[in-house]
Amino acid sequence: MGDISESDIVTLCGQVGTILLENGAETARVENTVEYVGRTANLPVVCHATMTGIFVSSERSATTRIFKVRVGDFNLQKVDEINTLSRQFSRNEITFEQLKKETKRVETDTPDFSWLVKCFGAGLVSMPPMLLFKATWGDLGLAFFVGVLGYVTSQIVAHHTKTPYIPVAIGSLVISVVAHILGIVGIANDANYIIISALMPLVPGVPMTNSLREIIEKNTISGIVRATDAIMAGISIGSGVIVGQIIIQSIFGG
Repeated sequence: MGDISESDIVTLCGQVGTILLENGAETARVENTVEYVGRTANLPVVCHATMTGIFVSSERSATTRIFKVRVGDFNLQKVDEINTLSRQFSRNEITFEQLKKETKRVETDTPDFSWLVKCFGAGLVSMPPMLLFKATWGDLGLAFFVGVLGYVTSQIVAHHTKTPYIPVAIGSLVISVVAHILGIVGIANDANYIIISALMPLVPGVPMTNSLREIIEKNTISGIVRATDAIMAGISIGSGVIVGQIIIQSIFGG
C-alpha cells in the first residue's frame, strides 16, 4: 500500500466514519472503525467524532480532514455493510481500492425494503404491547391496522417536508383519531391500548438506545444530543396523540 497517499487514506477514513455516523452508529464505533481502517492501510490516524462533524488526522504529518455530518433517517443496513467491509479489509480479503469502491457504493446506494414489507413490519411491531394488556383478538388486529396506518402517514408526510418531528406528530395524530373513532363506534374495546401499541413503529428506538450507550461510554455530549433528539420525537408523538383526542372530543363530545 506504499503507493497510496496519506490524503487518500484520510479521505477514505472520513467517508467510512461519515456513513457510519449518519446511519445510526455510536461515536465510539465510528472512531474505532476509522482508526482501524487507517492502521490497516499502514497509516496511524486519530479520529474524533461529534454529532455534526468528524475530524480525521494523520499521526505522521499535518494532514487533517473535517467531514460535515448530516444526521437524518437511520439505515442500519449501511452500518452493517461498512462494518463488514472494514473487517474484510483488516483481514486482507479486499484491497484498499476495493474498499474505496465499495464504500462509494454504500454511500450512494440506499438499500431499502418494499412498502409491503415495511408496512407488514410496522403492523407486527404494533401488536406485542397488546399482549401485555391482555387485549382481545379483535383489538390485536385493530392495533396491526392502526399501526400500519400511522406509519404510512408519517412516511408520506416525511416525503413532503424536511421539518423534523412533524411526520411522527402527524402519524400519531392519525393513530389517535382512528383509534378513538373505532372505540366510539364500538369496534374497539379499548382505544387507549390500541394507541399505545400502534405508536411503537414511530418510537425513536435507535436514538434512545444510542444515547444511553454514548453516556455509558463517557461520550456525554453526543449522548445528550441523541437523548434530546429522542425526547423531542417523544414530545411530538405525545402532542399528536393529545391533539387527536381534542379533535375527537370537540366533534363527538364527552
